[in-house]
Amino acid sequence: MIAQAEKKTYTTEEYLRLELTSETRSEYRDGEIILMTGGTPDHNDISGNLYILLKSALKGKDYRVFYADQRLWIPTISLYTYPDVMVMPKPLELQVG
Repeated sequence: MIAQAEKKTYTTEEYLRLELTSETRSEYRDGEIILMTGGTPDHNDISGNLYILLKSALKGKDYRVFYADQRLWIPTISLYTYPDVMVMPKPLELQVG
């Protein structure tokens, strides 16, 4: 029987420090760092269309719509992720530090 190597568990601080210098983006899932894969052209079209629809529907309301490149922290499940599109209420609650 071949022994499996134990997975390294990271703290959120370690993840954020690694993410600052990384050339690729990764998600943080309850101590595990998972490399994000690239999207397809169809995936990009769907995300872009959803962004446009949400941005238009929420114009003048107390929400901001984000499209890619924004990291989201969900503390209840210990997850850092980069959603394709997300809607956040104003004022934004930013994580500092």
